[in-house]
Amino acid sequence: MAKRHNINPGAPTQRQLRVAEEVRHALAAIFERGDFRDPDLANARITVTEVRASPDLRHMTAFISGLGKDVPPEQIAALKRANAYLRMQVSKNVVLKFAPDLHFQPDNALEYAMRMDILMKQSGVKRDLTPDKDETDA
Repeated sequence: MAKRHNINPGAPTQRQLRVAEEVRHALAAIFERGDFRDPDLANARITVTEVRASPDLRHMTAFISGLGKDVPPEQIAALKRANAYLRMQVSKNVVLKFAPDLHFQPDNALEYAMRMDILMKQSGVKRDLTPDKDETDA
């Protein structure tokens, strides 16, 4: 039997990506319905921006955003309390051998991108990124 050679050993497999995307869709549908008993989640507007799966598909890390604002710590704590419910709902919608453990983290990608944009617009950085006229003529 031939061995598989992964070109990038740290990269997720196609299966990890596919299952993570299915879990993201399932979580998004759950949050859209909003049928939570916890008062901290009752009116929460949460978006699942990305889900990353562990290689064995037993752990899923969901990156969440609060629709243009940070997710308050109370809501992250409430998601941890609702973990069993969410896990059960995901297992009903995504067919896997095991129901994955769900972990929630705030998605800081937009904030990071905005900080980088501000840095890139600084005069010193712009000067360093713009090629000198002498270099382009050579």
